[in-house]
Amino acid sequence: MRIAVDALGGDNAPREVVTGTIAAARKLPDDELVLVGRPGLIEPGSDLPQNVSLRPSGDAVGMDEEPSATLRAHPDASVAVAAEMVRDGEADALFSAGNTGATVAAALLRVGRLDGCRRPAIATVLPFPSPVLLLDAGATVSCRPQDLLNFAILGGVFARRYFGLDDEARIGLVNVGEEPGKGNDLAKEAYRLMDESGIRFVGNVEGRDIGRGVADVLVTDGFTGNIVLKTAEGVAREILLMVRSAVTSGALSKLAAGVLRPRLLGVRDQVDPENYGGSFLLGVRGSVVIGHGNAHARGIENALLGISRTGAGLSENLQEVLSAHRLRSSEGRPA
Repeated sequence: MRIAVDALGGDNAPREVVTGTIAAARKLPDDELVLVGRPGLIEPGSDLPQNVSLRPSGDAVGMDEEPSATLRAHPDASVAVAAEMVRDGEADALFSAGNTGATVAAALLRVGRLDGCRRPAIATVLPFPSPVLLLDAGATVSCRPQDLLNFAILGGVFARRYFGLDDEARIGLVNVGEEPGKGNDLAKEAYRLMDESGIRFVGNVEGRDIGRGVADVLVTDGFTGNIVLKTAEGVAREILLMVRSAVTSGALSKLAAGVLRPRLLGVRDQVDPENYGGSFLLGVRGSVVIGHGNAHARGIENALLGISRTGAGLSENLQEVLSAHRLRSSEGRPA
């Protein structure tokens, strides 16, 4: 694969982005990584791997800037140039840890949507013992029932590739109850569409069951999904802090902590967003991956490794399956 990396995007750019990209490049000798950024800001040093190259651009879109207006005013922004590389076939994927809205806007304006997909979705991995893919995590706040069905179709295809599943992914709809009649009008109609679509739909999933492994993919609107994601990350962080406080509160506790340390470090690493690094924007042509804004080199590296693991041809695969569902639906047969 050839991956265009927005070297200026993120709180810790460009230093951490460049460092993480170089680390990933050494583990991906068959892939090519292109650092996109303003000359003079990117200083990779003399030990640049042969499979890393540079592409000049303008500045980054700031975290507090309005994405669409800024991209129109600065068409040479680093994330826009990286998106154009995907559009023009110069790259298979784009990665940016910068302004999320700018990355989404650049993907929509420069790369374009898949046919039949009105809105894209951010798909992110929730790091439970049985990892689950959540979408939408914030790209489309206001959704229609058909959008949620599209998210379910796209998420199912992606999860099978990303998790290496042998069977079709199990799709669940985030809702306030398990029964089909639960939820608002959006949830009720989305349930009906998914149930009739032919996907491996396991029904509604309540918030308390999200981490139980009842589904491989959880579907919801971007407003709800972003709250679920931020809540899961925040609760995990606070619980880890509580555990650390408990095991360092006395001599006996510290002794026990010495014995438990390897296990506790494993739990910490499992819920650390840096281990996953990025979220895929599904519904656009080409692979577009959004990193955490405060990602460090390890998070950047893991995100790029995840892109490579998913492989080239992702958007073509998604378009093929999405079009097949639309065709079968238009013919009146179960999709």
